[in-house]
Amino acid sequence: MRRSTGIILVAVAAALWGLDAWIRQPLAKSTAPATIVFGEHVVLVALTLPFLVGALAALLRLGWRHVIAAFVIGAGSSAVATILFTEAFKVGTDYVTPVVLQKVQPLIAVVAAGVILGERPRVRFAFYLVPALVGAWLIGVPHPFHPSVHGLRPSLFALGAATLWALGTVLGRYLARDMRFEHVATLRFAFGLPASAIALLVLGAPAFASRHDSWYIALLAVVTGFVALGLYYYGLRSTPAVAATLAELAFPVTAILVGYFKFGQTLTGWQWIGVATTSLVVALLPMRPRDPVEVVPAPAPAPA
Repeated sequence: MRRSTGIILVAVAAALWGLDAWIRQPLAKSTAPATIVFGEHVVLVALTLPFLVGALAALLRLGWRHVIAAFVIGAGSSAVATILFTEAFKVGTDYVTPVVLQKVQPLIAVVAAGVILGERPRVRFAFYLVPALVGAWLIGVPHPFHPSVHGLRPSLFALGAATLWALGTVLGRYLARDMRFEHVATLRFAFGLPASAIALLVLGAPAFASRHDSWYIALLAVVTGFVALGLYYYGLRSTPAVAATLAELAFPVTAILVGYFKFGQTLTGWQWIGVATTSLVVALLPMRPRDPVEVVPAPAPAPA
């Protein structure tokens, strides 16, 4: 029951991430992506400031491995990955390349979970992984049998983002085994803030948006950052990373539905099949007693 609840919370958090397109897409037309990411982290650090001292103290007690994990989650998964994915769209000539390459994220997460966490999904896990990958592919690629990838730079940017997001899932689970969930979220925001500030300098973006856009940036930070990541890390305490990476596919489902209902985007028949397939996989993940994601985790490393 505890694991089932954790998977549900991870899926709910991912669904909230997908809803942020409702605001982020029109916001990106008037504000640079790096400015949006920096503004979100300013708000998130302010909201979690009461937990910062305790989170840093707990992190230092656990040792250098946990410090590196927190840095990768905050600087990499929270800040750099989002900017890389956005840059893949900017420097590329098509929409398909970043979306197609981002679909390798669950595969990277499963491999990384085995190496870092020692997670060993059972054989029947394949009956969830394969349909999930197929569903995610159908959602993101309007013409699934004729995909195209153009350009080395957008390809590398998209693969870099997918790798960092996958590592964020695995390392988040690594930290959540030994730390309070609010401390993990606090560290993500604290490490992400300086990384997003450096990105402003590198990309030459302004630090702050207009008053109108700043209000919406704060709304994004609260809903898809503070609330969603709080639920995410609470659920991740009892959820194997290999299960979490599939539950996170609720994100593309809600994102594409926002595009359809809010922005009037048309969906192909294959995309609707992808939505149905991925939704079914996410809904079946928490079901017991035959748990397809039962794992045998390796012993946690001793504190340094």
